[in-house]
Amino acid sequence: MSDKMNVESFNLDHTKVKAPYVRLADIKTGRHGDTIHKYDLRICQPNKAHMEMPALHSLEHLMAELSRNHSEQVVDISPMGCQTGFYVAMINHDDYDGVLALLEGTLKDVLEAEEVPACNEMQCGWAASHSLEGAKELARDLLAKRDEWTQVFA
Repeated sequence: MSDKMNVESFNLDHTKVKAPYVRLADIKTGRHGDTIHKYDLRICQPNKAHMEMPALHSLEHLMAELSRNHSEQVVDISPMGCQTGFYVAMINHDDYDGVLALLEGTLKDVLEAEEVPACNEMQCGWAASHSLEGAKELARDLLAKRDEWTQVFA
């Protein structure tokens, strides 16, 4: 990697990180002073493991819906194309420990969920690709390693 790339995560040496972790990936400030903090929630070790799509898809739906019960400052929770984690975008919220608490609470909510929100053809673009049990397994594994979330590099 000699030239700096426009996408922050493309400049991250994925061979040096140790999942799971939560790291501040970027901050953008709008014209009127609002800030967007984008966090990298890495669940799987890059290039060693990945989330299976039905579990990832269900975890996305669950976190997107349930996280907003913990904070009105959640802008978006989006899966990474590499299937190793999610991006979490927050507006006017620069409290890293608060984000960790939000994620922990949300993942605990996932464990209590009895269904995947919006898991139907009217509300989802690929409703057949879901796994509530897979999402719960990802949440359980991530919560079991809660004490590792702040350690980004091996």
